[in-house]
Amino acid sequence: MDQMKRAYELLKEWKGDSYVHGLGVLDQVGPLAAAFGKRALVVSNTTYMKPVADRVVSYLQSSGVELAGGVIAPDAKPNAPREDVYRLESYILHTKPDSIVVIGGGSAIDAVKAANALAALGSKVTPEIDHYFGTNVVSDALAKTNTTLIPVIAVQTSASSGAHLTKYSNITDPVVGQKKLIVDDALIPTVGLFDYETTVSMPISVTIDGALDAIAHTFEVFCGAKEATYEKARQIAECAISLVAQYAKVLVDDPKNIQAREAIGLATDLGGYAIMIGGTSGAHLTSFSLVDIVSHGTACGIMNPYYAVLYSKAIQKQLKVVGSIFASFGFGSPVENLEGRDLAVAVAEAMIAFSKSIKAPSKLTDLKGFTDAHIERALSAAKDPQLEMKLKNMPVPMTSSDVDVYMEPLLRAAATGDLSLIKEM
Repeated sequence: MDQMKRAYELLKEWKGDSYVHGLGVLDQVGPLAAAFGKRALVVSNTTYMKPVADRVVSYLQSSGVELAGGVIAPDAKPNAPREDVYRLESYILHTKPDSIVVIGGGSAIDAVKAANALAALGSKVTPEIDHYFGTNVVSDALAKTNTTLIPVIAVQTSASSGAHLTKYSNITDPVVGQKKLIVDDALIPTVGLFDYETTVSMPISVTIDGALDAIAHTFEVFCGAKEATYEKARQIAECAISLVAQYAKVLVDDPKNIQAREAIGLATDLGGYAIMIGGTSGAHLTSFSLVDIVSHGTACGIMNPYYAVLYSKAIQKQLKVVGSIFASFGFGSPVENLEGRDLAVAVAEAMIAFSKSIKAPSKLTDLKGFTDAHIERALSAAKDPQLEMKLKNMPVPMTSSDVDVYMEPLLRAAATGDLSLIKEM
């Protein structure tokens, strides 16, 4: 089947009319915002994204929607540092908009999600962001205080995390270099919009990072899928991983290829779908401790082959599916006759071969600035109760007492590229 057509079908089935996406759809932002009122706070990068932001503002004005505060609020820095969340909260409180239109990638959208929650709940619960980390804290507080959030229109410009479609907000404390996560249906943007043509303006490194994140989201959810979600997770993973395996190298060679941009955009959207039916696990957990040296998707791309070996015994069915996809695009050898650890190692090697084909790093020592301190930080974070969901989401659930036994050798393997160091769970 045509995987791009299949991707559109899967996304329509999930989001219905609350998601506008495709080529040449940016002008629809005006009518979408007008449905919520006449004043929109626009949040965007105002340097390299300025042409897109200016177009969005003109579409808003054509629909009778003015800029709340009269200016575009600068978006968040990479990885959504907490001070940007507080800054955007102050924009919301001062401008009192009818809606928030955030233009950007995952960091911009994640920061707005968190800032919107803080603006609504800060005076009624607590203005400290740390209180809201974890699962459903925001929803519980909204219900108890009879409060609602301002509608958010998330205009995605980067094939990346799927933030415009999902309930997650990753926020970073840059002082300690650690990400934490809000997981809450209340944070799902009211409307998502993604014109895949806008990704042409993004650096190729950002798009490749997104492609690796698409694989990470769909692979991790598929590996952890229970019986009720297995079939849907398989469909999503097959489609997304096929699109990335086919088109990522095309984009590296020709960054302006619109068909490839559309394909990678669809794959990252499917990554968003995946993480709404299941959770990510090990690779995402480790990535949160690497924020000071590498972008998120690339961190996950490095880690997933190693976690595949760790989980080997529990994910044999999934490894056959994923290994067959990579082999069909020339990465790795056929896996039909393999089983056990041999199968996991073959799939890990195929994933590593794919990463190398798009000039992405494949081990932690490929990263400038990587030290043993990152391993210690990752082990410490894995024991943090606020990140416990990632351990529980693993195909073989891990407890904090397992971390030193299984995760430390895995991180040593990922540092050196030596798969033989990994102990299977």
